[in-house]
Amino acid sequence: MNYLDAIILGIIEGITEFLPVSSTGHLILASALLKLSNTEFLKSFEISIQLGAILSVVVLYARTVLKNRELIWKTMIAFIPTCIIGLLFYKIVKHYLLGNQNIVAASLLIGGVFLILFELWQKKKPVGTSEITYKQAFLVGIFQMISMIPGVSRSAATIIGGMLLGIERKSIVEFSFLLAVPTMAAATALDIFKSGSNFTGNEIRILLTGFVVSFVVALIAVKVFLRFIQNHTFIPFGIYRIVAAIAWFFLL
Repeated sequence: MNYLDAIILGIIEGITEFLPVSSTGHLILASALLKLSNTEFLKSFEISIQLGAILSVVVLYARTVLKNRELIWKTMIAFIPTCIIGLLFYKIVKHYLLGNQNIVAASLLIGGVFLILFELWQKKKPVGTSEITYKQAFLVGIFQMISMIPGVSRSAATIIGGMLLGIERKSIVEFSFLLAVPTMAAATALDIFKSGSNFTGNEIRILLTGFVVSFVVALIAVKVFLRFIQNHTFIPFGIYRIVAAIAWFFLL
């Protein structure tokens, strides 16, 4: 893996992290297309650069969060289910799921179909509430656990889960952004603790390159996505997921 690979993957991560298309899935498939060896460093890289994209949320929402301490507590409560399951199944996820292209493609396809069906069903439902309760926050955290399967999409799982719980679209999208902060910070910290000592100096520099690129690109992507959802559904993303999955199966 070289610096150009890191930049390409950083751009992909920055664009896809907050979209309901699975950034992890895209990183895995992009790595395969770049013919990168499925090493432990590559898996760690794919986990760690997601934190770079997530930190864009800290920059964009810092004032909002600091003014609303209750929102911080709700975010931490939502984080609990993923924290517990992540610790228990860390080895299984990293060694057996990350890098599995067939699981990613299947998840993209199934998730795409589900997104379209969900939006068609959602049209008949009343607009949800903008205020998220502690119970809803915890249940959103349970939905987030599904995204441990590569290709599912953390944002799609939390956003759809929140809307099913009666939360208004824009509110759950922003809450999903915030929930990503402790989730990916913990995932990255755990992975660096487990594997970081094995990284070479060059690998660390490559990781930092992807980290910075994903952060810068995500700053733009978040704003664009928020504007998009004001007047659009997630159906285009569902169609994209299906096309991407079929294209990948065709390439295989």
